[in-house]
Amino acid sequence: MKAQEIQELFHRFESIAIKYEGVECWSARKLAPVMGYVQWRNFQSIIEKAKESARNAGEAVSDHFADISKMVALGSGAERQIDDVMLTRYACYLIAQNGDPRKPEIAFAQNYFAIQSRRAELVHQRILDYERVQARAKLAETEHTLSGVLYERGVDSKGFAIIRTKGDRALFGLDTAMMKRRVGAPEKRPLADFLSTIAIKAKDLAAEMTYVNVQQKDLHGQTGIEREHIDNNSAVRGMLLDRGIIPEALPPAEDVKKVERRLKSEEKKILSKKKK
Repeated sequence: MKAQEIQELFHRFESIAIKYEGVECWSARKLAPVMGYVQWRNFQSIIEKAKESARNAGEAVSDHFADISKMVALGSGAERQIDDVMLTRYACYLIAQNGDPRKPEIAFAQNYFAIQSRRAELVHQRILDYERVQARAKLAETEHTLSGVLYERGVDSKGFAIIRTKGDRALFGLDTAMMKRRVGAPEKRPLADFLSTIAIKAKDLAAEMTYVNVQQKDLHGQTGIEREHIDNNSAVRGMLLDRGIIPEALPPAEDVKKVERRLKSEEKKILSKKKK
């Protein structure tokens, strides 16, 4: 396929994309000729095959294939109602996979929608990475604030470390060292750097609760504050267990520092491209 043909097909696919209920979609009626199908009934059979592929993949067909009706103008100036299907990018990809590969339009569509779907996956993963980095930063901020309050109430840095460790045991059912081994965290690195987002947020919630209750209950000294922190972590653990989430069984996550560096590197590349 020549470069000019590719550019033309790219423009045709892009030009008919619309927003339907806030989601990027393609009208099956408009997509059919772009994919090389003159007869609507022939394209309908491809749509049905694509729906079956979606079912086999465990997807809800209605999430990707929305049946609608619309009015079209006739040559006489009158209008008539026709059936159409609004297709998500994933639906279009399945249609291309079930189409006639001998058609150059189908060959292009298979690659076009595969790449675009991959882009969506990358965006989704980037959002997840960003949320985890933000959650880790929030936990660090909460613990820093908590340590300041505890210092004013007779708990030094060594005492705070002990309190935090006992909190980990109450939350995970394992002490900090055992959890580090479980998630593959180096001995001198914080456990939270290798926890999943929900585990980080669980630690943060328990620490926030301790921060609030230490002040509301006017607690002083390591013993009372330690008991409070253990109770708060136990409460968060109980909440997670009630929802079927076992904190210590959550899969380990990539070193959050590496994730943060990757995000910053990607941002620099994006900014450098904009300047060119």
